[in-house]
Amino acid sequence: MKLYAKTISATLPDWASVVTKSADLFEIEINDKHPNFQSLLEELETEIQPGTFGVKAEDLCSRLGIEMSNTSLQQLVEQAQTLIADIAVHPGYKQLLDEGYTPDLNISDASTALTYLQWELERNR
Repeated sequence: MKLYAKTISATLPDWASVVTKSADLFEIEINDKHPNFQSLLEELETEIQPGTFGVKAEDLCSRLGIEMSNTSLQQLVEQAQTLIADIAVHPGYKQLLDEGYTPDLNISDASTALTYLQWELERNR
């Protein structure tokens, strides 16, 4: 199981680890088969609605000391535009292009698609 968080505690349990951190977002991998994680789930399990039992993400995140990402779509698109711009000037990407890399969707196409999405979001405010 994976979680995406804006912030994490200094120490995570042994069944959780940070896989990547990019664009102010932590990707956390959880070994959901680990007995300690299963025990935590049992401890946090509540009746979410009549007849439905489970664990609320908010309760799990609170126990782990992480803050879930609730970034707006507009913010995500802006972050994606920034990442695309960084990729476009990255020496590794330029080297791939020099070696003949020809993607079906190039950096300019991706940026244009995100720009159209930004315009649509602004139009629908």
